[in-house]
Amino acid sequence: MGNGKSDLAIPLSELEDYGRQLRSIKERLNHTKKMFESYRDDIGSGTVYDALDDFESNWHDGREDITKQIDSLADMSDTVVREFRKLDDDLAKKAKDAVRQEGPQQQPGGGGNKAE
Repeated sequence: MGNGKSDLAIPLSELEDYGRQLRSIKERLNHTKKMFESYRDDIGSGTVYDALDDFESNWHDGREDITKQIDSLADMSDTVVREFRKLDDDLAKKAKDAVRQEGPQQQPGGGGNKAE
């Protein structure tokens, strides 16, 4: 404990990135149909496109469950970041107020130079 390092370290910037990355994944998952449609002419075969369309339709139900979980994880990461920043700000304010209340400490004996 005497080394000046805190006992608790949370990489808040990485946690913020985690929430953004999860939301990006969710957005991409929800655009599979548009992606398949954008490649329709490149695929060439109607059979392949129909199979992809069937896959996307069936995938919709499972994707909904996954996106709900992604939303929950992203929200949790946002909450952790917000609450730890709030806690850090509160603790810093309390520490600053405590130092201010103590004021300059007087040395015993009046604090002047004494000749011995």
